[in-house]
Amino acid sequence: MTWEVAVGLPREESENDAWKRMLGGRWYHPVSPELVAARGRAAEALARVEACGTAGREHERDAALRELLGSLGEGAQISAGLRVDYGCNIHVGRDVFVNYELVALDCAEIHIGDGVLIGPRCQLLTPIHPMDDVTSRRAGFERALPIVLEENVWLGGGVVVNPGVRIGAGSVIGSGSVVTRDVPAGVFAAGVPARVVRPLSEDVLDPSELPGER
Repeated sequence: MTWEVAVGLPREESENDAWKRMLGGRWYHPVSPELVAARGRAAEALARVEACGTAGREHERDAALRELLGSLGEGAQISAGLRVDYGCNIHVGRDVFVNYELVALDCAEIHIGDGVLIGPRCQLLTPIHPMDDVTSRRAGFERALPIVLEENVWLGGGVVVNPGVRIGAGSVIGSGSVVTRDVPAGVFAAGVPARVVRPLSEDVLDPSELPGER
């Protein structure tokens, strides 16, 4: 799904346009009619994805995912239970594997690089609510910051990635971690909040221990 379809274009844009404010990282109100309508269209597209199941209707499911998402690379696999806000702000690279029940709240763009592995029940959360201003928080205002998972990142099961975070190429995030700040490339990070534990080595598996057919 393109963002034009998501927000129901054609229409004229203005400086106060909710979609423009949202993707620009500015404060906006999520109950703006155009955003409510866009989430409704995403829910319908997501229902078509889930209706295909995961076995025997792969081509239909792939087509439905391409309708939902901003882009989907060749060889990418997304397991059942995906939940999104808009879908069109999510860009998935080649040979990505997403396990069950990913929650990807794409009020800002989410970029998932080639070869990324995402364990079950992970959360990619772009929205932010006012922290100190309780009145504005109760009024429902929010803004969003993009998330980037560079190529070959592996998120263990149950990892939460907070707004505005970039995780560098090849890094591994331990199960159950909460990532609140950027993680450099080529490290293992874990914990709440996640911190770098060690750099990853260049060790490779013994070929004699691997199966001959893949």
